[in-house]
Amino acid sequence: MKSVNLIVFGAALLLFSCKKIVTLKLKNVPAAIVIQGEVTDQPGPYSVTINQPVDFYADNNFPPVSGAVVFITNTSTGQIDSLTEGSPGVYNTHILEGIPGITYDLSVTVQGMNYKAASTMPQKVLLDSVTYQRNSGFGRTQISAVANFQDPAGERNYYQFVEYINQVQLTKDLLLFDDRLSDGRYINYALFNDSAYLQPGDELQVDMYCVDSAVYNYFFQLFQSGGAGSFNTSASPANPTSNISNGAYGYFSAHTVSSNKGYVP
Repeated sequence: MKSVNLIVFGAALLLFSCKKIVTLKLKNVPAAIVIQGEVTDQPGPYSVTINQPVDFYADNNFPPVSGAVVFITNTSTGQIDSLTEGSPGVYNTHILEGIPGITYDLSVTVQGMNYKAASTMPQKVLLDSVTYQRNSGFGRTQISAVANFQDPAGERNYYQFVEYINQVQLTKDLLLFDDRLSDGRYINYALFNDSAYLQPGDELQVDMYCVDSAVYNYFFQLFQSGGAGSFNTSASPANPTSNISNGAYGYFSAHTVSSNKGYVP
């Protein structure tokens, strides 16, 4: 089992509903763009967000990029969805449907450059339940959610978790799990958070994403080299490896979503 609770200081993470946008402070960046897009097995529309990056020490202001030509293709059927810009820098699908096992190709043409990416949506794994564990220390009791699910045997699986407390998404921590040493086992994965503590009576929603290896590695590298976590003393982050071509930053992810909502006992 390889699991990490990622506490990102080099990136401001905004995850909402089943749509993810990660706004990165990148290290000494040249002129380029940040592309972040997804397709899920939930009903669309899906979105691709395009921004200008900024240097690590610049103000946290990421200008949107308008006027891009954006397509997502279902490589199994050949269906092409031409995205339209719903708000500055945010491009939305119209007809695309996310299906496990299908590879989706992203094409973005902007500022005279073409950027491409591909992501294969893994088969869905269900989040069976969410239970809770309590740990005491430093004069307080911390309540942590535990995600319970059956990992499929005989295949490599990568998971990402997102939490919402009282309908407010926790954005500081990235929670990842890799079944490399736990293939086929029943998993009880504690979702530890650095600064958010559950209280009895809180409403908690946990979303579990099945992501492909490239997306998992992107976020894992962000943790390793991004000055993230209390034991990482990097002065400034290196840029994680994107699955998007031509030097773009960001990622394109096709993933499934399984959710559980309840109240903390």
